[in-house]
Amino acid sequence: PPPTVASVRLAVLIPVKRFTAAKGRLTGVLSAADRAALARWMASRVVDVAAEIPTFVACDDDDVAAWAHSRGAEVIWGAGLGLNGAVDDGVERIGTAGFDHVLVSHADLARPDRLLDVAVADRITLVPDRRHDGTNVMSFPMRAPLRASYGGGSFRRHLDQALGRRGVELEVRSDLDLSLDLDTGRDLVHPLIREVLPAWLPTNPANPTR
Repeated sequence: PPPTVASVRLAVLIPVKRFTAAKGRLTGVLSAADRAALARWMASRVVDVAAEIPTFVACDDDDVAAWAHSRGAEVIWGAGLGLNGAVDDGVERIGTAGFDHVLVSHADLARPDRLLDVAVADRITLVPDRRHDGTNVMSFPMRAPLRASYGGGSFRRHLDQALGRRGVELEVRSDLDLSLDLDTGRDLVHPLIREVLPAWLPTNPANPTR
């Protein structure tokens, strides 16, 4: 495991919504099939980066569960819980399983390669999106868990929680790569995102059929 978490049992938790329901804000830019394929591609990259660490996918969809198993992740089934409920349920189950630190990541990070660097023992780490509105990644010891509060303005809410956890170091990490999520047509033309888009994506200038 990474040296920063060598002394703790780290788990990674990735909530993944039904692929065919993902990336709704790209409607009109990509077809339904391309949106589902893009969501699966991004989630696969995030899960694969965490492959050396026990990884759990929170979901309530059979196709996502089968995909997660195929990537070597364990499934935490949470039907009807919504994003925040699914994350809180996943964190609780991970703690019950004996892990003492958890890293929670969105599944749509465009450049997730440094994801595991966020986990530092005995530290709460928050990685906001590039607008400092959402929370792309958060990492915390199980002795000082954060309740999931995703949705608009989540970074401020998670930060307020973290500031209230006494006896735990806090870091807000501005990471250029991990701050990049992919939600809108404008995101598709961001220079750092365009560099990593799959060749098959119709909006990718490198696509020979474009």
